Amino acid sequence: MQNFTRKVLVVLAILTSFGLGSFLTLKAPEAITTEMVHQASQIFGLTFTEAERDSMLSNLERARKGYEDIRAIPLTNDVTPALYFNPLPTGFVLDSIKKPFKYSTLLKASLPKNKDDLAFYTISELASLLRSRQITSVELTEFFLARLKKYDPQLHCVITLTDDLALAQARKADEEIKAGKYRGLLHGIPYGAKDLLAKKGYKTTWGAGPYKDQTLDMDATVIRKLEDAGAVLCAKLTMGALAMGDVWFGEKTRNPWSTQDGSSGSSAGSASSVSAGLLPFAIGTETLGSIVSPSTVCGTTGLRPTYGRVSRHGAMALSWSMDKIGPICRTVEDCALVFNAIYGPDGFDKTIIDAPFNYAPPAKSLKGMRMGYLKKAFESNYNNKTNDSLTLEVLKKLGVELVPMELPDYPLSAMTAIISVEGAAAFDDMTRSDRDELLVRQTKNAWPNSFRSARFMPAVEYLQANRLRTKLIEDTYEVLKKADVDVYISPSYGGGNLSTTNLTGHPCVVLPNGFTSKGTPTSITFMGQLFQEARVLAVAKAYQDATDFHRKHPALQ
Repeated sequence: MQNFTRKVLVVLAILTSFGLGSFLTLKAPEAITTEMVHQASQIFGLTFTEAERDSMLSNLERARKGYEDIRAIPLTNDVTPALYFNPLPTGFVLDSIKKPFKYSTLLKASLPKNKDDLAFYTISELASLLRSRQITSVELTEFFLARLKKYDPQLHCVITLTDDLALAQARKADEEIKAGKYRGLLHGIPYGAKDLLAKKGYKTTWGAGPYKDQTLDMDATVIRKLEDAGAVLCAKLTMGALAMGDVWFGEKTRNPWSTQDGSSGSSAGSASSVSAGLLPFAIGTETLGSIVSPSTVCGTTGLRPTYGRVSRHGAMALSWSMDKIGPICRTVEDCALVFNAIYGPDGFDKTIIDAPFNYAPPAKSLKGMRMGYLKKAFESNYNNKTNDSLTLEVLKKLGVELVPMELPDYPLSAMTAIISVEGAAAFDDMTRSDRDELLVRQTKNAWPNSFRSARFMPAVEYLQANRLRTKLIEDTYEVLKKADVDVYISPSYGGGNLSTTNLTGHPCVVLPNGFTSKGTPTSITFMGQLFQEARVLAVAKAYQDATDFHRKHPALQ
């Protein structure tokens, strides 16, 4: 019993030495001792002599006082660090010439005999109906609002319906279209936004119990840009709490293809709603798979842009150096269309790099194109190997020359701890106030425990991980140069690609490439060089046009 008591006291002492005494019911922090320093240093895997530990004591006391001074000044989630991540490797040259955005020839769509079929029309098909005035934006908005209300009890994909706003925006769109003031293909098109994007007058809950009644007096840049394009916001969509998974404060968001299963996350509601035909498109975000994973599970097409492409002003911060915003749609070209409306500087997000987006639809043949593929990943044994192998065969038939390549070998798991550290800083007040107990998920790998554990990653090791990240960026650039490719293909979860490219900031397009034996979707991922979304979208579209997986839809009751 004495040994147990001693261990408890040591743990309490360690916590206090890190300035975490506010987690505990201690009246005042204990004086830091050499024994505390010894115990704490074991967590870091370091050893100091007794004399060295003794010499540290005054510095550590002063540092602990400094932590308290810093904590006395409120830091809301929107306050960014003074350090900005830049994904550009040495010698990388950005495109400087901006060309007109080109879209495929628009099909002249007509109203379906069965109105429910409208649920799975593409943006361009719906735009054709609106522009030819076969349907009004109000009628279209009412149609999708009705579907959201009908199927949300099954899918749990909506946090807040924005009915009044949507109908007002739709009426305005109809008036403008009637008057000949057509803003483009998004004019009058309904959509939804992941509920980490702020909209004045509506709650922005971040999917989390501690913030479920939060309102932010601002419009996120992405929402403002979509309003400028004439799009109609119908719903704030579910997200895994604080951008992890598919469990939020109300329920678990479901996969329309298998409603007993979750939709994955954290852009859970965005992918689920588009997959089920509740909205034509939605906005998601990704830090480490939050567009790729739910798009895979739900069979949608998603674009994760280059880091520094889309402003995060008005969006919840989880990891300032890794968060990215992108569209989740039915088709690759729909992703291009939405991205064209939301990318670029806004004067608020200082990480945004002003580079052109020169999208043009691809030729039907990709003959002669060199495309990299992660050879070891495709040759390994994994669940989706059969469908991925068939994808490679389709590309060969399109004329692609597949070039074997491998990504640099780095300790990716250790490096992605960057997310937990930045997240712990972003939600420092929630942790110190014990409001993290209001989060539904409380497992060892859930945010409450991850944020607490992240306090024990020394600032030195955090910076070392980011220095390794610099080397990873440089080495990845060299791999692509050596292979002489600007697009490569990867199993969506294979070869370390997801972690590597989220750390380096590279863009990707994820799209369906088949189904499992249980009838649920699978996906493949096309990767592009930094700021080359136009190229990777065009190549992914060529593949998508040669298949029909994106035209299959779940059957909801």
